Amino acid sequence: MKKVTIYTDGACSYNPGPGGWGAVLIYNSKRKEISGGEENTTNNRMEMTAVIRALEALKEPCVVDLYSDSAYVVNAISEGWLLRWESSSWRTADKKPVKNDDLWKRITELLKIHRVTFLKVKGHADDELNNRCDQLARGEVEKLLQ
Repeated sequence: MKKVTIYTDGACSYNPGPGGWGAVLIYNSKRKEISGGEENTTNNRMEMTAVIRALEALKEPCVVDLYSDSAYVVNAISEGWLLRWESSSWRTADKKPVKNDDLWKRITELLKIHRVTFLKVKGHADDELNNRCDQLARGEVEKLLQ
């Protein structure tokens, strides 16, 4: 399987409000940037959408190191929340519906195709690729605010 590195980020103005997402995909020496936005969304939904769109951009099953500054996204995977939500019919420990379950379900489908390791990076720090994703996401927000 091909090994791919992905960086993702999401941004939102007013939360909820106009939002954007960005991703950088790297395979060997090739680099691809993708981004998009939604008029009425939340920061967490944009963080998740960035992951979804990046994984959907892969043309075949891959081994992926995915870097995100979203504790929400990374912890849902690494702390086992996603598996627990799925096994409990998308209910939280206190029996409430899981927020953003439509996006979590799509991520679950994509994780069955690709072998993804989620890695937390510090946001708005000195990570060049995380900062680039932030620029892409914020650029999409700016387009929506015009």
